Amino acid sequence: MPEHRELLPDPLPPEPLEVVARWLDEAWAARVQPNANSMVLATSRRDGRPSARVVLCKEIAPKPGYVVFYTNYLSSKGRQLQDNPRAAAVMHWDALHRQVRIEGAIVPAPASDSDAYFASRPWQSRVAAWASEQSEPIASRAALLEAVSGEAKRFGVPVPGSPGAPDSVRANIPRPLHWGGYRLWADAVELWVEGEARVHDRALWRRSLMPLPGGSFRPGTWSATRLQP
Repeated sequence: MPEHRELLPDPLPPEPLEVVARWLDEAWAARVQPNANSMVLATSRRDGRPSARVVLCKEIAPKPGYVVFYTNYLSSKGRQLQDNPRAAAVMHWDALHRQVRIEGAIVPAPASDSDAYFASRPWQSRVAAWASEQSEPIASRAALLEAVSGEAKRFGVPVPGSPGAPDSVRANIPRPLHWGGYRLWADAVELWVEGEARVHDRALWRRSLMPLPGGSFRPGTWSATRLQP
């Protein structure tokens, strides 16, 4: 691999999420990891106790400035986001020597967006979304598979993973109301590029977010500054 010499632009660009979107496109094109859109999402309980897990970033909207992920609203992270509707996310592309950190406010995505994305998922994933009470205890693996089988029967499709089950099935499997998207509206974005001799290049963008009716925000102008590594 050629020696890495990348630095952040000087002057810093006015819209950091445009850089993030470009970096994600380049990570997909480079094929250096199976899920280039994976990101660590950190949330916290009402008492401040944090937790983190990996989710998939499904959309970056540089303007007005949010990223989208999907999950079960009744999962542990969904309950935490209801108690404390803020989150932090990290995207790290080790082979490309780049990292992104995003912090901001969380709001549910519009139902129409969640419906459209759910309909685009493989039929097996749609069945599983109905079968799994995400984060809740279950007696055994067999009990979980029984729940999956029951939902498959209810929707008139093969049991996912069963012998001979086709990759594609035409079936009306609607989105469960407890499953959908979130928008992480960024009020802080940090870009990091690995530097020679560990003298990395870092920059931080901050802005204000004014809440609007309907679960949206009026974003302020980004203010950027370089950080010491």
